Amino acid sequence: MKAIRIKEYGGPEQLVIAEEATPQPGAGQLLIKVHATALNRADILQRKGHYPPPPGASEIPGLEMAGEVVATGPDCKEFSKGDRVFALLAGGGYAQYVCIPEDHALPIPEEMSYSDAAAIAEVFLTAWQALHWLGEIQADEHVLIHAGASGVGTAAIQLAREAGCKIAVTASTAEKLAFCKQLGAQQSINYTSEDFATVVKDWTKGKGANCVIDFIGAPYARQHLDCLAKDARWIVLAFMGGAKTEDFHFGKILQKRIQLKGSTLRARSDAYKAALTSDFRRKALPLFEAGKLKPVVYKTYPWEQVADAHRLMERNENIGKIVLHVSHD
Repeated sequence: MKAIRIKEYGGPEQLVIAEEATPQPGAGQLLIKVHATALNRADILQRKGHYPPPPGASEIPGLEMAGEVVATGPDCKEFSKGDRVFALLAGGGYAQYVCIPEDHALPIPEEMSYSDAAAIAEVFLTAWQALHWLGEIQADEHVLIHAGASGVGTAAIQLAREAGCKIAVTASTAEKLAFCKQLGAQQSINYTSEDFATVVKDWTKGKGANCVIDFIGAPYARQHLDCLAKDARWIVLAFMGGAKTEDFHFGKILQKRIQLKGSTLRARSDAYKAALTSDFRRKALPLFEAGKLKPVVYKTYPWEQVADAHRLMERNENIGKIVLHVSHD
């Protein structure tokens, strides 16, 4: 098979299509012919040498895919050859074929394209875990979502909306903020010109946000302590702004009884991912089938143009996901 490899750590030009051995399914595994995969910021970090795959995972980039089952290993019970599925991966999505545990596979809704299905797994499962498993959101709570126009951001807005939450988002442009409002955000904040903590306190009439989804880290620490409500859940998923700060007061953690939780998904155990996938399948996948949740695809590239796709993500222009169509010519 063919796959996209990182020739050496560095820029997008280091991504090359190379010949690789086609994986074979073991017990309880499916072999998937990949039709589409999608970019994540973890791919950029991996390309630069800053985010190696977890032990045992493929070194081929790509944390999600959509395709069709072409073979099943022993003990597979649900999916058969020809079934259309999508899934979260620990790596290997930038390839023509990938093996996955059967209990990680999700059926693609009947009318959905492979390109749209490829844009769901990583961002929606990440957002589902953050909001429901860690954030324990409830109807009518105030939720603050940073990077609202990102892949995880657009997924989180939709999931929080369906949970009946009141939603505030941050983004860098009027275009991105307008799109977030179309998805269901009630309060938009341009972080380049507004202090989000002040806006959130005004929006909540001084009570503060009950849950925040934080991708930024250090630069926003003080503002989060300022604008979170009592018993708030502060969910940290990334450190795009840096991981170290002296601008932090543990006293407010105690005073407000704030729960500070950090999580990554890529290195979680197969059992954890299977449980998360099962919960998402039961509670969220029907909302895609009903048209209430939708993948947000900004642009689709043929996988031969993967370098251009990475450059687009690095420019931070996209609203939602960037998808790669995998060729089998």
